[in-house]
Amino acid sequence: MEDRIITYGGQAVLEGVLMRGQKAFAIAMRAPDGSITIHTEKLAKVYRSGITKVPFIRGVILLWDALGLGMKALTISANTQTGEDEKLEGPALYLTLGLSMTIGIGLFFLLPAGIGGAAEHYLGWSSWLNNLTEGLVRLGLLVGYVWAISFMPDVKRLFMYHGAEHKTINAFEAGAELTPEVVAKYPIEHARCGTAFLLTLVLLSILVFTLLGPMPLLWRLATRILFIPVLAGIAIEYIRWTANHLDSPFVQFLIKPNLALQHLTTRTPDLAMLEVAIQSFQSMRKAESEAG
Repeated sequence: MEDRIITYGGQAVLEGVLMRGQKAFAIAMRAPDGSITIHTEKLAKVYRSGITKVPFIRGVILLWDALGLGMKALTISANTQTGEDEKLEGPALYLTLGLSMTIGIGLFFLLPAGIGGAAEHYLGWSSWLNNLTEGLVRLGLLVGYVWAISFMPDVKRLFMYHGAEHKTINAFEAGAELTPEVVAKYPIEHARCGTAFLLTLVLLSILVFTLLGPMPLLWRLATRILFIPVLAGIAIEYIRWTANHLDSPFVQFLIKPNLALQHLTTRTPDLAMLEVAIQSFQSMRKAESEAG
């Protein structure tokens, strides 16, 4: 059971689901004619390198590559929907990824830091209170952003595929038969979810940045950027640890906020979406077997 927990992960993409194993990944997509299209590939060598055994460092490197994989999957899925064949890889892929991360860092890290610094300067609040306020603003922005985009029709469908991915992995880890009707009965939350990582990252930032105490605005902004890899590494190790100790009542208590936030990033899928998620998972398993 532990191998299953740490090996398999998934991700919703446009009208489809990506499933990743240790050696390969598969994307199952619903084509415009209603059929399911499958795309499989071997994973990059970094997933099989010694770096995956180095705590904290492995998380940051694999997170970056996983983000690139997600962008690639979105492109493949979008091409399937439109019938086009535009490729997003190499420099173009990582340029797009870098731009997306820059916007995210600016919105969720630098903007709250600027608000906290302004409160300290203009309102005369203590540095400790301003750092705490900054963290709460960051948390509010994250929750508010996810809540706001959930009303967009395309995002709502994306969240439904996210739910299908979770249900499929939960059913597999329980040893259940992977049919849409059976998988539909399983929980929509999963402890090893990207949503859990984001919330853990934000909560860690509240603690760490509050403890940093007073500093000039320039250093305040610089630390918010420089500490992101450190916080990300810690957050990923925390997620791995909780996923491997789910039988503990203490861990079950710890992950309640993460599971609660997933109610914003998942929606109950229909049977057709579950069929896509199951095909993605089974194709990934087959690709894993063929990869040796």
